[in-house]
Amino acid sequence: MKWNHFKSKLLFKYTLSYISIFLIPLVILTIIIYHNAVDTLRSEIEQTNVNQLTQAKTVIDDRMKELQDIAFRIAYDEQLTRYWTHHPYYSRESIGALVKYKATSSIIDELFLFFRGDDNIYSSQGSENLDVFTGRYKFTTWNKTDMIRDLNNVQSPTIRPAEQVVQGTRIPNSMLAYLVPIAPNNTPAHGTVMYLIHESNLTGLIDSILSDYHGMTYIFDNFGQVLAANYKGEIISEQEVNALFALEPGTHSISLNQEPHSVVSVKSDAGWTYVTAMPSNQFFSRIVHIRTFVVLVFSFMVVMGTFLAIMLARRHYHPISDLMEFIRLKNDPDPSSTTNELEWIKKTLHDYSQRVDLQEPYARNHILLMLLKHGHTGDFPSEFTDKLGIRFNRSHYFVMTMGWEMHAFPIGDNPEQPTVMQLMNDVELPELSAYAYGVELPQADQLALIVGFDAEIEHEGRLNARMEPIVEKLQWMVTEHTGVAPAIGIGNRYIYPKQLNQSYIEASTALEASMLHGQGSSTYFNDLSGSDVQDSSFWVPKDVLLKLVQSLKQGSYDVAVQMVSTALNTLKSEMPSVPLLRCICFDILNTMLKTASELGIHHVVDQLPRITSYDSLEDLEKKLTGLAAEICAHVEAKSETEESSLMDEIVAYIDANFSDYDLSLGTISSKFTISSSYFSRSFKEKIGMNFTQYIWQKRMDEVIRLLLHTTDPLKDIITRVGYLDTPNFIRKFKKETGYTPGQYRKMHRPNGSVDSPDDDDEECIG
Repeated sequence: MKWNHFKSKLLFKYTLSYISIFLIPLVILTIIIYHNAVDTLRSEIEQTNVNQLTQAKTVIDDRMKELQDIAFRIAYDEQLTRYWTHHPYYSRESIGALVKYKATSSIIDELFLFFRGDDNIYSSQGSENLDVFTGRYKFTTWNKTDMIRDLNNVQSPTIRPAEQVVQGTRIPNSMLAYLVPIAPNNTPAHGTVMYLIHESNLTGLIDSILSDYHGMTYIFDNFGQVLAANYKGEIISEQEVNALFALEPGTHSISLNQEPHSVVSVKSDAGWTYVTAMPSNQFFSRIVHIRTFVVLVFSFMVVMGTFLAIMLARRHYHPISDLMEFIRLKNDPDPSSTTNELEWIKKTLHDYSQRVDLQEPYARNHILLMLLKHGHTGDFPSEFTDKLGIRFNRSHYFVMTMGWEMHAFPIGDNPEQPTVMQLMNDVELPELSAYAYGVELPQADQLALIVGFDAEIEHEGRLNARMEPIVEKLQWMVTEHTGVAPAIGIGNRYIYPKQLNQSYIEASTALEASMLHGQGSSTYFNDLSGSDVQDSSFWVPKDVLLKLVQSLKQGSYDVAVQMVSTALNTLKSEMPSVPLLRCICFDILNTMLKTASELGIHHVVDQLPRITSYDSLEDLEKKLTGLAAEICAHVEAKSETEESSLMDEIVAYIDANFSDYDLSLGTISSKFTISSSYFSRSFKEKIGMNFTQYIWQKRMDEVIRLLLHTTDPLKDIITRVGYLDTPNFIRKFKKETGYTPGQYRKMHRPNGSVDSPDDDDEECIG
């Protein structure tokens, strides 16, 4: 059955990819074109608004100049002198003259003539007493006293901002008062002409010139006071009004009422400032036709691009589809359990590859450790070891183990300094034709080195002499790096890598002797075995018994069986008498039982009658081999149990102390006397996550518990679980949960609970 293309997520991803490749440039290009068109149109509209507002400014300035001209003509009109206005007969002609002057201006609502020091004021309606006048015209902020004072004392044309004016029983109107002093022939002013102007007369002029403009308009005087304004239903704050006055002439984009506005400002020669402010959304409503055109073109291009993207995706998907069909026919795997075709192909190939730890240092160390313990790399092929850089292409090999007394040198004080294991991971000694692979051992403060070297000399003594400078060079490198000379045990050299497990047993035995002599000492296994001198007390070589003991202690069954066989073969070649043979065999058995006792394996003593009843050396070898197998199996099981128990103990310790500030991989490794990498690897195998992730999760769980069940301040909670960097913790918390701790507490707090004193994360970050 072929893969269903219509359900293919990979084909869908390909299609989306091609659509994205097409759409991203299209969107960018469309945005650029659209914004250019909008900016151009906006510039034209704004320039039009500037021109129209300038025209409105000119018209209003001309109207205000006309009012000054009217006042000038009134000052020289004989019919409007103090004498004529007070004359019983000619006063009627004066009122008629005021009516004519009022009619010459379209923006005047009323015109008044006042002679300073007089009690009456004159208008087109006639004359009236000031008390009557101030009672008939009631301004919101301009009281009677101030009005009379201004009429008598104003020295230059002065305009008051628009305010509500009540005229008798009429509805209040927003009006401006314009006062112009009159002084014919440059004499001191003897009177004042006052114009009352409806605010709508000024704003109406602007609106009529701006035609379809729908924004706010303002007229400011020289001091920033709003003389007249048309809000069009939008009210802004006094601070924002002041900001409009402070703008330089021209076009601007500012925010008013938290909404973007397009603002135009012009200034008159008289110092007045004219401002229009239109919301940007109204501006964009004027370019709907451009937006519609762009949308139609964009939609057409999207449809065509999508069609082409689908065609290209299907064309490029066919090779993958054919490859899938080929793999399915060859192996018939189940494709339903994977997300897409590439994942399915990857999974199929992965099922036939070696399942090893993808972390190269751990995989490399694991393979080398297997070689030391068992003399082989297990199921790992040579191709895999070659990829890890492990090659055995030298003529001779031996193992040397290094050890330090507990805490002989500080670990992890300088995180930038490489560890001993990193230093000795892969060492080349070209001047000695040698190299060394470092192997980290489960025991704390111990390191094994697999050393390979080339030597054409076959003489035993000279071969041993070739090993000495290599050992000294490696010892010097470690001492130079750590500042502390290690104790070293050196095993015998062998020709084949599969014999390295024997060299490792010998090196471990020699290391025990070196540790007794103290730091800096080196011990060769040959020196312990005394292989050059035959011990007169028995005929089993001492080195064989030493290796037998060490192999049993390490659970190395292969070496133990080989040592038993070697010991008995030596006896066969010596052909001692039967009583002496039995004594020597009992000495081998006693060595094994003593080692078992030291390892805490006491039950093997119960098998003594069965083991001692043998008929031949072959029968004894079989029984001793079985005893070795039982001891090694017990050691392996005990090692696994102790490792599991140790991990349980470490996990319990972490659970109890996860809030400690100084809790780290190094401190725990030091406390439980295990290497950091061994602990890290074993911890992840047991828990399923690494140490750092586990600590973070424990602290997260505790923070969430304290957030939901206490009202303690957030800073105290974070500090209590072991974090000193509060802002960093808040950022990590939000990244994982989507909320800050304060937001999380508010969302998940049970109903009716009391607010905590510190729910503000910004306060903690600050």
